[in-house]
Amino acid sequence: MQQSSSLRQQASFGTTTRKDAWWVEPVLVGLGFAAFIIYATFRAFENNYFEIGPYLSPFYSPKFNFDWWHMSPAFLILWIPAGFRATCYYYRKAYYRAYFADPPACAVGHFGGEKYCGETTFPLVLQNLHRYFFYLATIVLAVLWYDTVKAFFFNGAFGVSIVNLIMLANVILLSGYSFGCHACRHLVGGKLNCFSANACTKSQFKIWHWVTRLNEHHMLWAWLSLFSVGFTDFYIRQVACGAFPELQFF
Repeated sequence: MQQSSSLRQQASFGTTTRKDAWWVEPVLVGLGFAAFIIYATFRAFENNYFEIGPYLSPFYSPKFNFDWWHMSPAFLILWIPAGFRATCYYYRKAYYRAYFADPPACAVGHFGGEKYCGETTFPLVLQNLHRYFFYLATIVLAVLWYDTVKAFFFNGAFGVSIVNLIMLANVILLSGYSFGCHACRHLVGGKLNCFSANACTKSQFKIWHWVTRLNEHHMLWAWLSLFSVGFTDFYIRQVACGAFPELQFF
């Protein structure tokens, strides 16, 4: 018992036998999150250059205009994808390490000690809202697909440009992230005890297997889609303010 107690006391923050640069990943993750949060907050408050022709920024979609709402309409939308990502299983691990150092990395001493009781008490119990944010985010994603299809039509005629190709890449990456999440995986078949019970469960297994393949690369989808949604807004902003050309092919 004395030896066990001694080991716990020695496991202070940063204590580890690892020889690699374990701190690089949480530092980069923290910087990456901070850069996106700062940019997204700036764009929401800017409330300008978010639409031109058939192009609408994903930060402002669905587009709401209410007489009683006097702030940026982006704030009516951004809480949904923000909540979906903040409660995401991958993002939890990432920002727990990057911002709370609890733990900062595997096999590294952390601040939490032995007080961690799981996500069963406030405020961590709110992480269980993830499945509900998934439902809301799926609705937003459907609207983004609609916006993307609409962006390929100029005055009723089909056309291709750099902007709508960027929008298309964005919704594909967002779909890979959303439909590869753990909440979706559980919804389509994770709650079943047997996949071979009948024809319905066998069909569910095929869907579950497809979602699982996406889930295997959930971290990659998470970062690519985070970058793409920010870059899509940035590019539409630059076109709207005249800094970038539209570059329409036909």
